[in-house]
Amino acid sequence: MTIHYPPMANRVLIYDDDKDILLVTATILELKGFEVRGREHCREMDEDLRSFRPQVILMDNWLPDISGVKAIQYLKSKEEFRDIPVIFFSANSNVEKLAAEAGADFMLSKPFEIAALQQIIERAVQQATMRS
Repeated sequence: MTIHYPPMANRVLIYDDDKDILLVTATILELKGFEVRGREHCREMDEDLRSFRPQVILMDNWLPDISGVKAIQYLKSKEEFRDIPVIFFSANSNVEKLAAEAGADFMLSKPFEIAALQQIIERAVQQATMRS
């Protein structure tokens, strides 16, 4: 039996190995009223998701333990996590292709404008609300 952990409203979980991007992105989202948790790796991803119960996940491609593509594929393969919208964000020149390969719900190219981040988060939150 699979236990479903309903997402908590206005929570965003960010995976990015760049501490500066984590800080800036988290600060922007916190100013918009989101509760944010940032991680530089995916080693405790299952526990992060179960304990924090994010409404949206932002996933970078370059992580020290697993690629963002593989991490998203893993999330989408798990019934308890597959409905959480994932935004793949990367400075990779093939960001659209990688996002599609990963099965991400949305993608955002780095560097990004604050308005673009806000817009994609809003779309992901709307999707999460419709799914729950």
